[in-house]
Amino acid sequence: MNIAIIGYGKMGKAVKNIAKMRGHSILLCYDQSPHNHILKNIDVVIEFSQPDSAFNNVKFCIEKGIPTVCGTTGWLDKIGDIKKICKEKKGSFLYSSNFSIGMNIVYEINRKLSKLLSLYSNEYKITIEEIHHKNKLDQPSGTSISLANDIINSHMKKNWILGKSNNHDCISIISKRFSEEVGTHTITFHSNIDDIKIQHKSFNRNSFALGAVIAAEWIKNKIGFFSMKEVLKINGN
Repeated sequence: MNIAIIGYGKMGKAVKNIAKMRGHSILLCYDQSPHNHILKNIDVVIEFSQPDSAFNNVKFCIEKGIPTVCGTTGWLDKIGDIKKICKEKKGSFLYSSNFSIGMNIVYEINRKLSKLLSLYSNEYKITIEEIHHKNKLDQPSGTSISLANDIINSHMKKNWILGKSNNHDCISIISKRFSEEVGTHTITFHSNIDDIKIQHKSFNRNSFALGAVIAAEWIKNKIGFFSMKEVLKINGN
């Protein structure tokens, strides 16, 4: 499969290494928004750029009819526009705030646990703690926002806030930035009688890169708007 990588930072380089190990050809590694002539003979684009350029990059690729996998966070206020464009153009797009297979399993555990505890929402205070490297731009991370929104969708809490909150209906997201920390997320359901914790810790970027490449392999020749749920066959029940 011929792959183009848009956004050639640390994640882009990790994606390139994993893709080559899995037998794919990397025809393009590009650190700017693409031009009309630059995506010839590309089967799939993997996009890990910056929040201010991701929307235009994804829009361009979908309009060119190239299946696109995106892991850039911090631009989801425009994701509805991408869904609309994808539908109009019969394009192929897959987004995830975190491509780690382990983290996507944690997403599902978090959804199921929140649903199970929703009858006891008044008993539990929820905190999400995230630790990332000091150069990560978005705060809180897209992963933490996804975790919080899944809890809210279970009707266990009403909203989330960055920082500590004394509001029992609000999820507290504690965001920390340390040196070269790759990514640790801990969800704590705290009551007066017990704590329930879910934690995922990434040791290096290869966990994200592998998931992104697997997603790219999966999306080729498909039409629609997808997530890692479809890739990993998580039915959400």
